[in-house]
Amino acid sequence: MAFLRLPEIRPTRRRAGGSDRTPRGAVAEATRNALIDISRVSVQRTYGLLDCSPDGLDRDDARRRLAQHGANEVSHDRPAPAVLQFLAAFRNPFILILLFLSVVMFCTDVLFADPADGPDLTGVITVSVMVLVSATLRFWQEYRSSRAAEQLKAMVRTTTAVTRVRSGVPVTAEVPLADVVPGDLVQLAAGDMIPADVRFVRVKDLQVNQAMLTGESLPAEKTADPQEALAPAELLEARNLGFMGTSVVSGSGTAVVVATGERSWFGSMARTIVGARPETAFDQGIKRVTRTLITFMLIMVPVVFVINAITKDWITAFLFGVTTAVGLTPEMLPLVVTAGLAKGSAFMAKRKVIVKRLNAIQNLGAMDVLATDKTGTLTEDRIVLERHVDVNGDASERTLSFAALTSTFQTGLRNLLDAAVLRAVGDEGVERLQSTHTLVDEVPFDFERRRMSVVVDDGFGRLLVTKGAVEEVLACSAGETVDGRDTALTDARRAELEEYVAGENALGMRVLAVAVRSFDGEEDREYGAADEKDLTLVGFLSFLDPPKATAGAAIESLRGHGVAVKVITGDNPLVAAAVCTEIGIDADRLALGSDTEGLSLRELGELAEQVDVFAKVNPAQKARIVESMRENGHTVGFLGDGINDAPALRTADVGISVDTAVDIAKESADIILLAKDLTVLEGGVIEGRRTFVNTMKYISMTASSNFGNMFSVLVASALLPFIPMIPLVVLVQNLAYDLSMLTLPWDRVDEEDVAQPRAWRADALARFMVRIGPISSIFDITTFALMWFVFQANAPEHAAFFQSGWFVESIISQTLIVHMLRTARLPFVRSRASLPVLLATGAVCVFGVLLPFSGWGAVLGLVPLPWSYFPFLVLTLLAYCVVTQVAKRLFIRRYGVWI
Repeated sequence: MAFLRLPEIRPTRRRAGGSDRTPRGAVAEATRNALIDISRVSVQRTYGLLDCSPDGLDRDDARRRLAQHGANEVSHDRPAPAVLQFLAAFRNPFILILLFLSVVMFCTDVLFADPADGPDLTGVITVSVMVLVSATLRFWQEYRSSRAAEQLKAMVRTTTAVTRVRSGVPVTAEVPLADVVPGDLVQLAAGDMIPADVRFVRVKDLQVNQAMLTGESLPAEKTADPQEALAPAELLEARNLGFMGTSVVSGSGTAVVVATGERSWFGSMARTIVGARPETAFDQGIKRVTRTLITFMLIMVPVVFVINAITKDWITAFLFGVTTAVGLTPEMLPLVVTAGLAKGSAFMAKRKVIVKRLNAIQNLGAMDVLATDKTGTLTEDRIVLERHVDVNGDASERTLSFAALTSTFQTGLRNLLDAAVLRAVGDEGVERLQSTHTLVDEVPFDFERRRMSVVVDDGFGRLLVTKGAVEEVLACSAGETVDGRDTALTDARRAELEEYVAGENALGMRVLAVAVRSFDGEEDREYGAADEKDLTLVGFLSFLDPPKATAGAAIESLRGHGVAVKVITGDNPLVAAAVCTEIGIDADRLALGSDTEGLSLRELGELAEQVDVFAKVNPAQKARIVESMRENGHTVGFLGDGINDAPALRTADVGISVDTAVDIAKESADIILLAKDLTVLEGGVIEGRRTFVNTMKYISMTASSNFGNMFSVLVASALLPFIPMIPLVVLVQNLAYDLSMLTLPWDRVDEEDVAQPRAWRADALARFMVRIGPISSIFDITTFALMWFVFQANAPEHAAFFQSGWFVESIISQTLIVHMLRTARLPFVRSRASLPVLLATGAVCVFGVLLPFSGWGAVLGLVPLPWSYFPFLVLTLLAYCVVTQVAKRLFIRRYGVWI
């Protein structure tokens, strides 16, 4: 006999980036083929293929299979140990640059220091502290968030009812989920989670919630019959298969396990999302900015070194070259970025949002496309009775009352539709029906008839009330109630009623029919399906998973902030189109998952530009649609909570899930919402943009200012017989300025700066540096002239005086100009910095003026300046502000943007 074979793999838990020796595509394909094969054969053939029996496996066979197939567990990323997470925090381009510079400074200032001066650890310690504080902040924030996310994991049942042979007798007992093996016989009832991929061999009114896999709101009806015509693309729609992670809504059944662990459909999907994550927009942007700054450094440092080597000595040239490299590096960038992200994370935590990965905040701000699942995000994730009408399509309380009789008096487990009917009639209505009617008998629902009936006594006689699928109820009906009179149901009327139902279906409704039959004067007897004939049609019930009240406004608000919303759902196109139309998403041109097959990423990206709704999409197609939009230049967020959303969450620039999501979705996400509502995201988007803008303020202002300073150094190096500034003083100036910049995450941001998505643009940074940076050099050169010609600091013996004069002008202009550059508006008048920024920059200016007069200043090599210097300083600063404001207006007029 040929038994079913699956690839031999052992499920293991791996950390992110772990190796995977089994081809993931091969496992998924083998799982699909095995499930399709098993669904097409009879129950008896199923037992044969799985080498098991209707009595279950014996203990030895189960133990052998567990050793062969491994535990029934799936792969998932888990947080690395704290030590590895801490080391990973240093894996940042700017931190690596600073570490390199600290090594160079250690060599120059300590190992090869002038014996007369002795080793100087000031620079090494300063840079090292910056690196350590930045890395520690980033580590702690992400470590704390990851722990919070782990605590959000849902509690699930850890056992399932399995029938196995003990002492020759089949016994059903609870078995740990991890011990379930292929061939096990599983007993399922309402509320049970399906522990593996299974083939149903016996069912009784079994309905399974597969929303986390398919996106369908309504439960799927299951059968034990073979599905001989099942196509591979319809695997998840197989009526005789159940999938790991789904749950039983109603009814009961027996199933034989086909695939466990990583061989299951869920497991094969989990294997595709563990390991290294794709680069996000933040990762790519920070790399481009790093390359830009390094390029400037690689150009400026050698030039400064060569010029100083020619005009001075080689040792001085080397030291000043290192100083130039330090001066060009925005040392506090890692700390400013981390502080900004941590502030954003704290802001979002107050709004019930957990940020698992700090970089996701800026990706959220850069996001210009939000792709979202439909069920539970745009809709309430619950079925409601939208309409109850008579045969004319008019609202009818009579139809509702008859429907409520079936839902009230049935003795089986009520499904979601019954619950919706009872909510519509209300508790008082149910009590009224119970007081005026008594149950005589019932004809339970089954999947062959697709209807159910109750027989009640209303005090005047017996009444059979039937509720079920429209085509089945119509087939049993001979008449209809029109305007209170019973009339014959003609073929023409049947066609009209079917057209009405088709219209409701087109609106995404699920429609049931309600019909009645009177049995006057009958004595007690049993009623059955044979009595469901010659019915009189009363009306119809239309059910819908309604859109959330806040969905339309949230989508409109996101659009107003430059974020397009795309719906990517596994649900059917009629339901998707109806819901999307109601909340303001254009569903006129809707694409199916099958439409995306065979398209290249470029072609799929072009399709996504034209289509806002994708329906009947499988998990791989979801991820590919997201990838195509990223390839097309968009920064894409994806919001989902099901197993079928995990690959797309992983592929997106920012994956967003909810705390009620399945574990695999939460592990794939960057951000977890404690409220499943799009309105929560709006605040996150704005905070992400605020964080980005304040970060770019620092990068742009510091890089352009440093570039201007180094350009000034280049000029001074070529013209002066001494170095224009003491290397250690350059470090002190940078440190003082950068410390003041640590307040930037708390700075105000102009409304227009957060109105649209913001992305990292290295070309814009380079343009800003080249055009704005040299402005400071103009006034540096005028200061050189002032010190050289007016104050006669034109010889090596007057170098300290010259260097002190330039230091004061340089540090004050660099700090004061922050207020000019932080906004596109007129500073202090139309846009004022936050109080922390005002205080910090003011303190640095005072520090710059006083340092030459202090003892520490003397140690650094600075000397006091005459009071006659300061009027010239004020004029220089005023002119600098005016020229910068003019240059800013010209820059904005030409390029349309500022920072």
